[in-house]
Amino acid sequence: MEKIKVIVGLGSCGIAAGAAKVYDKINELVSTGKYDVQLAKTSCIGMCYKEPLVEIIDNNKSYIYGDIDISKAEEIIQNHTENHTPLQDYVVHTEEFETEDDIFWNGQVKIALRHCGYINPEKIEEYEAKEGYSALRKIANDKISYQTIIDEVLASGLRGRGGGGFPTGLKWKFARNNENEEKYIICNADEGDPGAFMDRSLLEGDPHAVIEGMIIGAYAIGANSGVIYCRAEYPLAIVRLNIALAQAREKGYLGKNIMGIEGFNLDIYVKEGAGAFVCGEETALIASVEGERGMPRKRPPFPAASGLWKKPTNINNVETLANIPWIIDKGSAEYAKYGTEKSKGTKVFALTGKIKHGGLVEVPMGVTIHDIIFKLGGGIQDNKKFKAVQLGGPSGGCIPAHLDDTIVDYDSVNATGAIMGSGGMVVMDESTCMVDMARFFLDFTQKESCGKCTFCRVGTKRMLEILTRITEGEGKEGDIEKLEELSEQIKDASLCGLGQTAPNPVLTTIKYFRNEYEAHINDKHCPAGSCEKLLTYEVIDDLCTGCTACAVNCPTNAIDGERKGIHFIRQDACIKCSMCVTKCNFDAIRTY
Repeated sequence: MEKIKVIVGLGSCGIAAGAAKVYDKINELVSTGKYDVQLAKTSCIGMCYKEPLVEIIDNNKSYIYGDIDISKAEEIIQNHTENHTPLQDYVVHTEEFETEDDIFWNGQVKIALRHCGYINPEKIEEYEAKEGYSALRKIANDKISYQTIIDEVLASGLRGRGGGGFPTGLKWKFARNNENEEKYIICNADEGDPGAFMDRSLLEGDPHAVIEGMIIGAYAIGANSGVIYCRAEYPLAIVRLNIALAQAREKGYLGKNIMGIEGFNLDIYVKEGAGAFVCGEETALIASVEGERGMPRKRPPFPAASGLWKKPTNINNVETLANIPWIIDKGSAEYAKYGTEKSKGTKVFALTGKIKHGGLVEVPMGVTIHDIIFKLGGGIQDNKKFKAVQLGGPSGGCIPAHLDDTIVDYDSVNATGAIMGSGGMVVMDESTCMVDMARFFLDFTQKESCGKCTFCRVGTKRMLEILTRITEGEGKEGDIEKLEELSEQIKDASLCGLGQTAPNPVLTTIKYFRNEYEAHINDKHCPAGSCEKLLTYEVIDDLCTGCTACAVNCPTNAIDGERKGIHFIRQDACIKCSMCVTKCNFDAIRTY
């Protein structure tokens, strides 16, 4: 019988949940000889809501255990060592039997995430064992031309997964048609929205897939230099990228005359970004790589004609590039089997917010938002009512519950006023105030504005001021119309995608939840009971014991009542500080 293999998920999410401590404990037990098992590491498999995760491979059977701590880990290993049977109460996924978490896996089709959580990302041999670099070898062995590769990517229907959804093959074609001898290929790993969680997980879990996609792209467009632009806040991704690049050079996948292809020379290096959201826009990214302040430039010329150092440059994001080796290896027709007529393949989403199963999922284009949230995502936390989903990152839009049958493809999502973005999906329940949600996202984009465009710099500031007033009970008649007018001006006059899409959360919440804006402005009331300064605090007579804790701690003496008698809150003196709620030991104060 083969030695039992113990694999600990050591992505950033797992480490944050305590996986490193679990790994160290298991390593200690193995080193002392207590258990004769093979210990290995991997990265995130997407099941972030169950981290830390440990996989046991016993007698060629795989068991993934979730919510594991040090004591559970030893219990599991001991049981497998002695009995070679699983502890079913801790198992979250296996082919041996059903678990309540199987819902998370059903319906997923993993192409971009195909290796994440299944290989050690720091060992190129494990990537190669999973058909890694076979697409590149196929190009070299079969002497496939750059034109054939571009045609294959075009035929696959792959569109950029960074937000805009521009056809990847067409982008490559434009760069190839430029006859300049010096060209660049750039991987954009700097998206700053919840979808960036996906980029980080891919770089941490399968860096070679992204590198191989870049190599193939460089061959197709004729590039001889590559840059991975990754935000410095992803230290683990950067470490693993540099390990993978060194391994690729050693194996001959990077360097001179790659894989025996005469004249195909390429090297790639990592450029650490400072985390500016605007640098997700390609011309701002280019400026940052050149050492300039990250600010967008006018287009045309487009990067395909004049990009990095004014040379032809192609920019794709992490998920886009991770699909490329699979498409070349399996064929465009196989990839195009998934998705809709205009949106082919799969899409990775980072599920977050009021969702039971938060994490990464990869689904075929064409599934409904409802299926993602209520099947894979397990539904809403605490079984509350689903209200809306914010799709497309901070500059995406809010899609209401009654449109949850919207399918996930570029055209259908855009029709709602949202955008696909890089795959952030923030789920909201009935307790979410949509006005405050719009304020929250606009606060982010306003702070991230580079300031180059007056409409973006000043317009978003004025919008944020109005939204803040509204959530604080100081909204005025005409504020909604001002927000709409400013939104359209900012969209029309901004230079880059940040400004052009920044008003989306405001416009979509006004479109679908205008009644909440009106309630805030006209009635000074927050229907969701979320905006603190619009809440009314009231003593529940049947629960009040007259302990006086609320009155004693009220900073404005707004609470009247005798000891052992029912208390009363004077609304004209209440400053809505919540001190009474905090100090009451009998849940006798409600807000509405």
